Amino acid sequence: MIASLSAWWRARSRREQILLLILSALFGITFAWLLVVRPLGDSLAAARERHSEAVIALAEARAGAAAIGRLERDRPSSAAGPVERIVTESASAAGFQLSRIQPEGAGKVALAIEAARPQALFAWVSEMETKNGLIVERLTANANSDRSLSAQIVFRARAISSRMETSADSEFAAIQKLGADGLMQSDYPL
Repeated sequence: MIASLSAWWRARSRREQILLLILSALFGITFAWLLVVRPLGDSLAAARERHSEAVIALAEARAGAAAIGRLERDRPSSAAGPVERIVTESASAAGFQLSRIQPEGAGKVALAIEAARPQALFAWVSEMETKNGLIVERLTANANSDRSLSAQIVFRARAISSRMETSADSEFAAIQKLGADGLMQSDYPL
């Protein structure tokens, strides 16, 4: 077989031999490109894509853990005293006239304000949540003709059991430990 190929090769002119060598080289380069270089490039691109997704997921997880930490650290205490008294005192201190205040069971109060500036009302509601430890259960606000709002709000006392705090603290500690141990750091040096 080699002898017949050798004879066939010698039967070709010098020009044909050069063209056949160029054709073989191009054929080899094309196959190398299709069978080696291109699959490696596709694999590398897929690895980079997975890496970027993992980096984004890591950043989101760390941001979530930091947000949980801030919430845990800055958690408002539960209401100190009867909710009705806290709401009444805070509303009068903020300059709101309550047109109606009505207890709705233990730790819950419904109130109505006929006219309030929107910025002042929502700042007061936020203060009730952050500083006084109350939770807004329902808030309905309607625009008045004089650029003020009339609002009906239901506040309830924040009730957090120590069991929930312990569970949340241990989950947050686990998330922090996971990030601190470096388990989520990149294993793909690109």
